[in-house]
Amino acid sequence: MPRNLKLETFDRFVDWFLHPSMVDDKSTRKQARLFLLSHILGPFLGNGVALVLLLADPAPGFEIGVMFLAISGFWAFPFLLRCCGRLELLALISIQNLTFAVLWTTYFYGGATSPFLAWMITIPLLAFFYVGDSRSMRLAIVVLLAVNAAGFYALYHLFEAPAHGLSAVAMQRLGLLSTAAIAAYVTMMALYYAKALASQAELETVMRSHKATASALKQAALQSERASAAKVEFVAKMSHELRTPLNAIIGYSQMLLEEAEGCEEDEDFVDLQRIQSAGQHLLKLVNQILELAKIDAGRMEVFNETLSIAEIVEDLARDLRAGAAERGNLLTVSLDPEIGAITGDRMKIESALSQILHNAIKYTENGTITVTGARVTGLHGEAFRITVEDTGIGIAAEHLPSLFEQFAVNDEQTATKYGGTGLGLALARKLCRLMQGDIAVETELGRGSRFILTFPAKPPAGAVATPSVLSALPGPTQDLGYPQAVAA
Repeated sequence: MPRNLKLETFDRFVDWFLHPSMVDDKSTRKQARLFLLSHILGPFLGNGVALVLLLADPAPGFEIGVMFLAISGFWAFPFLLRCCGRLELLALISIQNLTFAVLWTTYFYGGATSPFLAWMITIPLLAFFYVGDSRSMRLAIVVLLAVNAAGFYALYHLFEAPAHGLSAVAMQRLGLLSTAAIAAYVTMMALYYAKALASQAELETVMRSHKATASALKQAALQSERASAAKVEFVAKMSHELRTPLNAIIGYSQMLLEEAEGCEEDEDFVDLQRIQSAGQHLLKLVNQILELAKIDAGRMEVFNETLSIAEIVEDLARDLRAGAAERGNLLTVSLDPEIGAITGDRMKIESALSQILHNAIKYTENGTITVTGARVTGLHGEAFRITVEDTGIGIAAEHLPSLFEQFAVNDEQTATKYGGTGLGLALARKLCRLMQGDIAVETELGRGSRFILTFPAKPPAGAVATPSVLSALPGPTQDLGYPQAVAA
């Protein structure tokens, strides 16, 4: 097993003993991990020394058994920490237990010259690891050590220490072993503490980097907002400047056409029609660009009112039938009699549906365009589904992912033949989503397309996002067998 994987596995094992209240506090978590490391690995060193002492003593007594119990008792502390989470209290009890184990063994094996007395130097180190900057805990530990030292001094001078059967050579060997164990214990704790500091420093570096990135993103967002606002203002001003002469061109051409009634075959009459048509097309393009800019900048307002969805659809169909007939198309409307009313913005619903109908007329010749509508119920409540189905040229599958993007066109040949700027569908989808709706398309190249517009019957109160309700609604009532692409 790789070394890093072993360390990660051990870290996860140590973290299992953390109380849930310690997980989110970085400082407490670090102290608790050091506490756990000491109490998981430390007893192995301590019991190792006790085992050597047991083997070296020719007449071991109960004092070694007490030593084993005191050292092995440290293994209970990780479980106590996981159960109660009282790190400071457990640290005090642990230090008291260690002090007792050291002084107990010292008393029975050499007194003031005992090789085990050196373990007392680890107690201030543990206090530093366990309690951190807590003054009250430091004071409590000082008092605890003072009381234990006074008790040991009194016991040592009032009661003669019992004799042990170890030779001077054995005591020296135990001294070397004890010193090595202390060095190993201190090294282990120091290395783990250094690792914790390094991890903390690395984390702080990453956090500083994230803060710098977040600050840069915030500045970029502010600059983007300013640029977007400037774009909207520019587009609005330019639209106004363009609309004024365009309205004049369209108005004068209309007046001249009215005066030229009865001369439809005249070349000037045809030219006037072209002028008016070009002016209207350019005005429509200007309006589309302005609406897209407003939506992108979040400045497009929605004015909801109770509307008759049937009236909206019928009015649009009536206005567009003549244009459809010019291309040999039959435009029909079939609405559910129980379709009812909708709460929404009339202009935006009309604009979105108009974009789809104009597209259907443009890309269909000598065919049929059918508009159907029904009230449906989905996970988000009632909604209206309006379907525009045509028998036109259809859309190739490779163009579906970018179908609703701004300035997206199927291909150069289609754009040259049918015209178009790629703004209509993008605007239609954004208008639908602005009203908490969406658009889906089912199409097959050469067979036609079906665009499905969905609007909630009543927009969610206080909605600020634009979640699509399309995925929560039942599927279309007809199945044409077309491949489907839902605008995401």
